[in-house]
Amino acid sequence: MAATPDIRPVGDLPDEIGKTAARELSFNGITSLRQVADHSKKELLAIHGVGPKAIAILGDALAAKDLEYKRS
Repeated sequence: MAATPDIRPVGDLPDEIGKTAARELSFNGITSLRQVADHSKKELLAIHGVGPKAIAILGDALAAKDLEYKRS
């Protein structure tokens, strides 16, 4: 099994989301918290590699910048 490439940092996304989540968000054109806020949790969870842990970490980072997930 090949190692997952670590492409972090990705924009201002927190490193704590993990390398797979960071890579998959980047591949889907999401490289900033502002872009994360343009999506609902459900939309982000549909991206391979983005799970509940990444959603919680991103949610904290959004709140720190007075942003929130899009309501679905």
